[in-house]
Amino acid sequence: MPRTNAQDSQSDQSSQVLRRFRVVFNAIRSHFKQIEKQVGLGGAQVWALSVIRDQPGIGMGELAKCMDVHQSTASNLVRALHQKELIRMDKNAQDKRHVHLHITHQAQTLLARVPGPFEGILPAALDELSPQTLQRLDQDLAELIALLKADENAGSIPLAQL
Repeated sequence: MPRTNAQDSQSDQSSQVLRRFRVVFNAIRSHFKQIEKQVGLGGAQVWALSVIRDQPGIGMGELAKCMDVHQSTASNLVRALHQKELIRMDKNAQDKRHVHLHITHQAQTLLARVPGPFEGILPAALDELSPQTLQRLDQDLAELIALLKADENAGSIPLAQL
């Protein structure tokens, strides 16, 4: 049975949207590869360092909130940064379970070499969109996610780690 003009148009539009997703994903991937090549750290680690630098003494929960990630993800990032001696963790005098995070001089030097934005190019671009565009995009992506039957919990994994 031959395809109708409407079916061809739908197929062409689907292909165009797919190409646009590829452009977005490739731009994100290129940005994070450039960061890793320049400083030897993943994008999420660089973002965490920049948050800690901008908020000296920040706790683990606050870091997770600032990065919009699960606390275990933030904890893994902090562990890796601590092992590389890019941050120091000061224990809270009253409650030893709570730590205050600070970057080291080595991390400060490293961040000076990173091409921004630290949080990645997608969050920075989304911040530039109008509220109306963001709302429309949010609704449309929610519909797409439902059709994909995707796990919404994946939204707490930084793009740099995908």
